[in-house]
Amino acid sequence: MLYIASVFRHHSQPLVSAPAETAVLALLLAEGPLSRVELARRTGLSSTAVTKAARPLIDDGYLYELPPERTAPGAGRPVYPLSVAPDREYFIGLKISSDELFGAVCDLRAGIRATAVRPLGTCAPEDVAVLVAELVDELLDVEPAFRDRTRHLGVAVNGDVDRDSGRLRHSGLLGWKDVPLAELLAAATGLRVTVENDVRALTVAEHWFGEGIGTGYFALVTIGSGIGSALVVNGHLLRGAHGVAGEVGHICVDPAGPRCRCGARGCVEAIGSTDAILAAVRRAAANPRLTFHEVVEMAREGHPEARDAFARAGRAIGVGIAALVNLVGPERVVVSGEGVDAYDLFSRHIQEAYSTHAFGAASRCPLSLRPLPWEEWARGGAAVAIQALFPQPAATSAIGAG
Repeated sequence: MLYIASVFRHHSQPLVSAPAETAVLALLLAEGPLSRVELARRTGLSSTAVTKAARPLIDDGYLYELPPERTAPGAGRPVYPLSVAPDREYFIGLKISSDELFGAVCDLRAGIRATAVRPLGTCAPEDVAVLVAELVDELLDVEPAFRDRTRHLGVAVNGDVDRDSGRLRHSGLLGWKDVPLAELLAAATGLRVTVENDVRALTVAEHWFGEGIGTGYFALVTIGSGIGSALVVNGHLLRGAHGVAGEVGHICVDPAGPRCRCGARGCVEAIGSTDAILAAVRRAAANPRLTFHEVVEMAREGHPEARDAFARAGRAIGVGIAALVNLVGPERVVVSGEGVDAYDLFSRHIQEAYSTHAFGAASRCPLSLRPLPWEEWARGGAAVAIQALFPQPAATSAIGAG
C-alpha cells in the first residue's frame, strides 16, 4: 500500500461543507482570481459572508490574497483579489481503456503536472488494480510534493458506473460486470477513490475547467467506437434515476436502420460511430479487412461508398444532438472523441442536420469541436476527484482505504 502523508490520510470529509464556502471555492476554482466584491455579486452572498467563508480556506492554504489593486485611477480603498493556490493539493486522474492505463497528476485547478502510460496485458480487475498501484507510485515519485499532498484518485472508465458505491456495473469494452472498482483501487493505492463513467468525467473537466466554464446548461458528445454524451443541468451533472440520462447515442433516428449493439435498430451509435462507419464501408466494398484509417483515406480520395457512410453518420449525429438540445437547451455543446480526427468528412452533415432539427431559439446553441488527447480523459478523472472536496448530492461519496 502506498504511503500517504498523515496530514491527508484521515481527511475523509469534504474540504468544504457550508453552502457559502462551497460557493466561494467552486467559483474561484473555475473563474478566479476574483475580488470579494465580485464574489459577493456572483454568489449572492454578502461581503461579510464571503470574507467569513474564505477565512478558513486562506488559513488552510487553499486560497491566498493577491497584491492589492485599485479598481480605477483615483478610486478609494484597494481590493485584494482572492485566488486558489493550485499546488496546495494534487489529484491522480486515471483513464482505463481496453489496452492501456493513462494517468495524470493534476493540481487543484486540474492543470496537468505529470503523465504516465502503462500497457494492459490483462483486463482482469485484480491484475488491473496491481498495475494501477504501480502507475500511481510512478506518478507520485515525480516530485516529493505529489506524494505529500495527494489523497484522491479519480477514475474514468467506460461503462455503467454506480458512483455512489464505486461499482462498475457493466463495461462491454472491458468485459467487466459488477466490479467493486473503487474498493479494489483504494486497497491497492491507499488513496480515496471516486469512479465515474469516462464521458461524464470528461464532461466534468470541461464544465469546471474548459469550454463549459460559467454555464448552467452544458453538453458534451463524443464520437468514437461508440457515441457518448453527458449533460449538465442547472450546474449539476445529470445522471437520472437509473444513471443513464443524456445517452444521445441511443436515440433512434432510423427505425429501419442497422441493429445497434444495445439491441435496438437505428440508434445514432449504430449509424454514426466509427465502428458503424467501418462496418458499412466494409460491406459496401466487400472488403472485411479494411481499417478505419483506410476508410478515412478512401473518403478523402472521393470513394463514393466511404463518403456516403460519413454523410449518413453526420446526419445521424446531427439529428441526435438536435434532439438533445431541444430537450435540455444547453448553452454550449462540445463535440469530441477520437472520431473527430475525421471531422472534415462529416462536419457539414452534422451542422446541416442539427440546424434543420434544432427547434427555434435552441438552434443558437453553438457546437464546438474540441479534439482531446487521452491525457485529457485522465484529467477528467482528476476533475471528478477534485469534486470530492465538495459535498455530493444524494450521498455520492468517495471510497476510502482506511
